[in-house]
Amino acid sequence: MTTRRSTAPHSCPAARPRPALFRALGKQEPPERVEINGATYYRARVLKHDSWAATAVYRGPAGRIVCKFNRKQPIFFFPMRWLGRMLARREASFYVRLADLGNVPSLVGDVCVDGERLAYAVAHDYVPGHPLGEREAVDERFFSTLERLFAEMHRRHMAYVDAHKRENIIVGDDGQPHLVDFQISFRLPGWWPANAWPARVLLRMLQRSDSYHFEKHWARCRPDLCGRDVREVVRRRPWWISVHRLVAAPLRTLRRNLLVAIRIRTSGGQAASEHFPEDVHTVRIEAERRSVPPRRASEVRKAA
Repeated sequence: MTTRRSTAPHSCPAARPRPALFRALGKQEPPERVEINGATYYRARVLKHDSWAATAVYRGPAGRIVCKFNRKQPIFFFPMRWLGRMLARREASFYVRLADLGNVPSLVGDVCVDGERLAYAVAHDYVPGHPLGEREAVDERFFSTLERLFAEMHRRHMAYVDAHKRENIIVGDDGQPHLVDFQISFRLPGWWPANAWPARVLLRMLQRSDSYHFEKHWARCRPDLCGRDVREVVRRRPWWISVHRLVAAPLRTLRRNLLVAIRIRTSGGQAASEHFPEDVHTVRIEAERRSVPPRRASEVRKAA
């Protein structure tokens, strides 16, 4: 069994691991083994462990799977297991509703440890590939497929919401786009008054945000096919995204400064400076070491 190798000694010798308060599982790591449908899977690699969830790849009889363990660590004296259970149940509902789409991984079953079901965990098929690079020259069919995927989600009264994060868009070894992580996705409820006009307006805004971020990735990666450059796309940014940026940017800076102050990150506060950065940052770091384009660094993810 292999575990994830920290990139900290190379990139950020002054940084230290997150304290328990800033980790979804506290001082614990994702379980070394889990049981799913009566079969045992062993942890191969931790992809991410932040304040809200820990995500790891496991190997077992059916091959590789991904298990996401939502927060159970209390925040001071406030219990948080309820939130982890709610997030897991909510995210699983999106995977179930999108199960017929080939570009969304399927759920594999309940996650158990020593016979006990972990209600705060979600497990789905592993997608061999790597996170979308910032200017990755993907296959010419990649973005047309991704556009259809978003369109189908929108037709089903859903919004992905997290499309601005390239790490959630996986470039599969098959060259196809795959969406993962539906933690903050939105779905219009099927009952009134939850699906009244305020919710419908919110849905349309979030769907428009999906389209904007999709077009921005397309313009950066394949401007030859998009037909417009990033500057033109940004000029058409929806006003609510601009407002959100005005509010979110200072909060993000404050958070980064806090993480630097307690030495979780080094000067600059970038996520890549943590001991265990997210997979998209690991791909970039390894690519820089090898002096190859990010799209050729898929072996970083395959190593699990």
